[in-house]
Amino acid sequence: MTRRICGLVVLAVSSTVALVIASSPAGAQQLVDAGKENGGGALAFVLFAALVGLTFGVLFTMDRVRRRREEAREPDQPR
Repeated sequence: MTRRICGLVVLAVSSTVALVIASSPAGAQQLVDAGKENGGGALAFVLFAALVGLTFGVLFTMDRVRRRREEAREPDQPR
């Protein structure tokens, strides 16, 4: 139970930090210019690809953790 409370606290703190960062004046500006000047388009593509890869990795890890927890709860059932 303590692990869940710790997880909720981490979620609340990280959500608060994300909200503060998103509402700052820099949040309304364009961080990466995807124009063709100074290689901005390449940088935007690399950042987008990294974000997609990170999202896939997080989803894969979450699914793996979920499956391990289910297997630990019900070890007698066949797959």
